Amino acid sequence: MESLFTQLSGAVSHTNTLEALTRPLLQMLEAVTGLESTYLTTVDLAGGLQHVLYARNTRELQIPEGLTVPWGDALCRRALEEGRPYTDDVPGVWGDSAAARQLGLQTYASTPLRQDDGALYGTLCAASSRRRPLSPEAGQALKLFARLIEQQLARERLVEQLRQANAELKAQALTDALTGLMNRRALMQELRRLTAVAQRTGRWLLAGTVDLDGFKQVNDTHGHDAGDGFLCGVAEALKAALRAGDVLARMGGDEFVVIGLGPMLSEDGRGAAQLLQQRLAAATIGRYAAGPAEIDYAGASVGVACMDPQRSGVEEALRESDAAMYRVKETRRRPRD
Repeated sequence: MESLFTQLSGAVSHTNTLEALTRPLLQMLEAVTGLESTYLTTVDLAGGLQHVLYARNTRELQIPEGLTVPWGDALCRRALEEGRPYTDDVPGVWGDSAAARQLGLQTYASTPLRQDDGALYGTLCAASSRRRPLSPEAGQALKLFARLIEQQLARERLVEQLRQANAELKAQALTDALTGLMNRRALMQELRRLTAVAQRTGRWLLAGTVDLDGFKQVNDTHGHDAGDGFLCGVAEALKAALRAGDVLARMGGDEFVVIGLGPMLSEDGRGAAQLLQQRLAAATIGRYAAGPAEIDYAGASVGVACMDPQRSGVEEALRESDAAMYRVKETRRRPRD
């Protein structure tokens, strides 16, 4: 037993995955029980299936990894329901089990593994095609190994929960809470990335600013909830107008920014900027459902700048697109003859 505990200490202290822990435990379980097959299973109660996750086979009996059997026919289910963790007379006790007959099982021992909430995760098992006694020490080792595997499962679930929480926090830090679009911080990251791509490939960089004229009036007339609904509607309309590879962000308030790659520097960049400007402006025109209100919107002021990435930096691209937008806004404000 002293040798077993030495091996056990090494297995527990030098592993950080379920597989890395389970495989040496299966080897130790085979040694302490004398049973020729040891294996870890998972149980899908909803699907009615039991799946062999990891297995160790040393003699005639072969229980392959990946084997799936109906949970209704599984010896593990019968052992749990009957409170019988061990038998050396499988044919006499569970002779109606097709899986046991096919595998030729004579001796069988198992213990359940449960999750933190008590739900069944699976079983740790040992089996043989010959009749073998199971000592009290072997039964205790089976339960001990199962508890160690449960602890590893709990650790892995905790690590995954922390990873997901961190990913969610990171996404929140880069996402506009109202529209779900990128925020300014995320936009700056993407603008630096696209600028580098444009430099490397010799293409124009297009940067557009979209300003929602009359947004204050929407809020004043219909309320802030309607204003929020209007912003979300515009965000969806702009997303639908993007080209592949374009990036859309909300800069705050009633302003959105679109960035993307233009044609090669040897081609007409200004023409591409004008086409993008027209497409974005047209996308914002329409009727928006904003709560109980219906808003007929004549369209936003949109300005798109065409930048040579070899000569212009990230901040300059935003300044130029903003300036282009204000030129459009001023033009729209002038009375027509």
